Amino acid sequence: MATVVQADEFRYREPVSIGAQLHRHLRDAIIRADLKPGQALSETEVSKRYAVSRQPVREAFIKLAEERLVEVLPQRGTFVVKISIDDVMDARFVREVIEVAIVQEVALSATPALVAQLRDLLEQQRAVGGDNERFLALDESFHKLLAGAVRRDHAWRVVENVKAQMDRVRYLSIEDATPMSIIVEQHTRIVDAIEAGDALAAAAAMRTHLREILKSLPEIAQNHPDIFEPSSAPLAE
Repeated sequence: MATVVQADEFRYREPVSIGAQLHRHLRDAIIRADLKPGQALSETEVSKRYAVSRQPVREAFIKLAEERLVEVLPQRGTFVVKISIDDVMDARFVREVIEVAIVQEVALSATPALVAQLRDLLEQQRAVGGDNERFLALDESFHKLLAGAVRRDHAWRVVENVKAQMDRVRYLSIEDATPMSIIVEQHTRIVDAIEAGDALAAAAAMRTHLREILKSLPEIAQNHPDIFEPSSAPLAE
């Protein structure tokens, strides 16, 4: 298994199961393109690399297959799949439906303490420099904090479960098409609307933010034809 993922990055953390930890670790490696489309993954080799039994590896592979990040081909093995533009578009649609509703709730109930937390995340995002991985982690924290603020934890889990392909594009977007400054500016508009208690403005700002990928996706797919599946429909808002 040709992979640049380092086993010493993997840590066992309770109470999350080993299979769940391994899934997250491999998922992140696919999103970062450390594990590339077409690359084979072997249960035996992964279990040896991470010093775990094959059962948690099998659990991780099943979850990755459910997220359409890997494909299990009988008699051939398990392989990282290309990015599906159709899946990206579906995930963006689901995110918009859920997160626009969330941010409207937040705008109507936000406390000064929450606004301060959001402002702090914005400052961290501005100060991140060129660390793409760190920036995307802070971006994730921003959206997760909004969901948690109105106790929409299940809704956030739904978002997490559908957005894996979208995350792969977001990682490429930071490198190719969408400067971090644009994302921070969009986040700032969301927070400004929340602080003002303006649910309609917050919804509009979130909608604009989540539709940014519609602008960058055609360019990214053109720049990386080797890692994208063809789309069955034209890209459009």
